[in-house]
Amino acid sequence: MKKVYIFLGSLLLAIACSTDLDQAPPNIASSGSLTDFSGVLNAAYFYQLGIVTPVAVMGDFRADNALMEEEPFPAFDRFNSDLTDMEDQFFGPLYTAAYRSILSANNVILNSSDATEVGEAQFLRALTYFKLVQVFGDVSIRLEAEPDVSDTSILERQPAADVYNNVIIPDLQDAIAALDNSELSTGRASQIAAQALLGRVYMHLGNFGNAEAQLAAVVNGAAAADISLLDNFADIFGEANDLNSEIIFATQVSSSIVDEYGFSEFWSWFAGLDTKALMPLDVSLIAAFDAVADDVLDDEVGDLRRAVTIDEEALASPKFPQTGGPDHDWIELRLGDIILLYAEALNENGASPENVLDLLDPIRTRAGLTTLDHTVLNTQALVRQAIADERRLELAFEGQRWFDLVRTGTAQSVLNFPDANYLVAPIPISEILVSDGVIIQNPGY
Repeated sequence: MKKVYIFLGSLLLAIACSTDLDQAPPNIASSGSLTDFSGVLNAAYFYQLGIVTPVAVMGDFRADNALMEEEPFPAFDRFNSDLTDMEDQFFGPLYTAAYRSILSANNVILNSSDATEVGEAQFLRALTYFKLVQVFGDVSIRLEAEPDVSDTSILERQPAADVYNNVIIPDLQDAIAALDNSELSTGRASQIAAQALLGRVYMHLGNFGNAEAQLAAVVNGAAAADISLLDNFADIFGEANDLNSEIIFATQVSSSIVDEYGFSEFWSWFAGLDTKALMPLDVSLIAAFDAVADDVLDDEVGDLRRAVTIDEEALASPKFPQTGGPDHDWIELRLGDIILLYAEALNENGASPENVLDLLDPIRTRAGLTTLDHTVLNTQALVRQAIADERRLELAFEGQRWFDLVRTGTAQSVLNFPDANYLVAPIPISEILVSDGVIIQNPGY
């Protein structure tokens, strides 16, 4: 049973305001009359559900792991203004759910007297703003609990750098100070999850020194928090394996809680069960697995991640099995991902190839691959590429690929498009219209 959503159904009311950024949090009462904010915090968790599929689809279908067949959805791969046609199914629901989660988190942060509740809300607000900035670039900053809907100027988009420096990073620093890891097994936000997310944020900013410190804290503190790499890669995924020991944080999904995202969910897209992508697997990912064929420990079994990740006959991914699909948690942070980010940070900070590549050994051994030879991969550039290749195979269909390409500055060369405007997605046109033009569209759209 998903523990975050206790009694959630009784806490959600209709939205009265016209724009998603101008909504009061749709909870049981105004903040002035509340003394118990646990339900409001649960609402902030709940609205994460509407963010999952749009970001998951963008992470793999916008990149070279997956593709769509039915127009207008192949716009994910065309890198032109056609992406605005994806508003109804992807960017609109993402935008709406994100600001609903943020406004609920704001209510807790400003009004709850429970330090743990506030720390969880700060983690969720940081996670949500991070996703918004990754997808849209500059976004509106809303830090109040009950917006003044008469002041449209507060809808103006703020530079992404300000969102990072004034919201995301301070929120995560405060969450680290406020939280411990005692509730890790329940799926709630924790100190180590905030450290892991802050490390990822610094990686996206290219601040490798601060990233290394946070990621080292996670890798070195994982055992004390009962976090470890699973022996079997396949055991990370599937409804029966939710909240396993490798998971640092996941958005919990339950068939008993109907979220507001009214379209096909991520597991259906990946498996080719949506008519817009009956065979979503990009042959480029098959080629990436073929490229490590000479590195396997056992020729008969090959890379053990391959069968978990790709179905070459159906041209789809079984990584999140359809059995129990509506109950699969969406993995936001897991130890394998963080170890690879830590190795990348060390490499960018000038660590020796031997020290960096040794971190990859447990991940590659679990996959049935040989360890990497640091006498061959003996430059920073070669190690950088080795880590990027490993991240692609390890994290395919976990919504990471596109965002990895963007943050490393390789999206345009790998995916072969010239216009940097398309590194971010279009702001939903409905939001621009309802703001009376205060919200400005991204260039190129």
